[in-house]
Amino acid sequence: MPTTSEYVHCARAAARAGAQVLRERWGRHLQVQSKQRFDYVTDADLASERAVLATIAQHCPGQAVLSEETPADLAQAQAQEGPLWVVDPLDGTTNYIHGFPHVAVSVALVEHGLPLAGVVLDVTKDEEFVASRGGGAWLNGKRLSVADMAGPEQALLMTGFPFRHKQWLDPYMELFRDVFLESAGARRAGSAALDLAYVAAGRGQGFWELGLKPWDVAAGILLVQEAGGLVSDFHGGGHALWRGDIVAACPGLHPWLQGLCAKRFPDFTGG
Repeated sequence: MPTTSEYVHCARAAARAGAQVLRERWGRHLQVQSKQRFDYVTDADLASERAVLATIAQHCPGQAVLSEETPADLAQAQAQEGPLWVVDPLDGTTNYIHGFPHVAVSVALVEHGLPLAGVVLDVTKDEEFVASRGGGAWLNGKRLSVADMAGPEQALLMTGFPFRHKQWLDPYMELFRDVFLESAGARRAGSAALDLAYVAAGRGQGFWELGLKPWDVAAGILLVQEAGGLVSDFHGGGHALWRGDIVAACPGLHPWLQGLCAKRFPDFTGG
């Protein structure tokens, strides 16, 4: 069984392989297909996935993979046990299609239901966010720490809208209003993986969203936790990775942000 450092090495190599493919295709004509309304996949997503999975197979042969573009048919018990590679070969596909430079490759190794190693690699800025459980969070070799605050008045928060689940939009907009009125600002940039990495780097103090998948958040959860932040689902539990509703913030703001999420989604159980 590989060590944690070997998993980190594999995750970094895999993310770099995917990012290289995406850089080579940046700005070119793309073949775009619709997975469902407002949710797309391109030939760049698929090419990046092939590069990522080939690298994982080379370094850690025979291990299970859960990827956005070819989700594995994994039983929940198998996924919780691991080791399981959780991969988003292109987080921010709509951004990528339009040339908006906020896209990433996210690669994480999950064991016993929790991320053990993770990398979020910003494709256009070449910023490599790396974390391992117990080993800290790092950006291009520099140790990361969340920017803690005792109150939201000067805090910058990040989010994403539930574009796959329009039935949640009304309470979500009420939640957005709650956050907007009490904080310095809120941003929606279109990549959950990078939003979480930015919280870990202190560029924002919190992130919330629902309707996400494990590949959107696996590496980011570990980055925030290893940088000293707190991560939960909307109700304060530990189900963010598998359930898709997530609150990640510095310790001083997490109770406030999680409380607002629970208030507007009191009966939410994932989806």
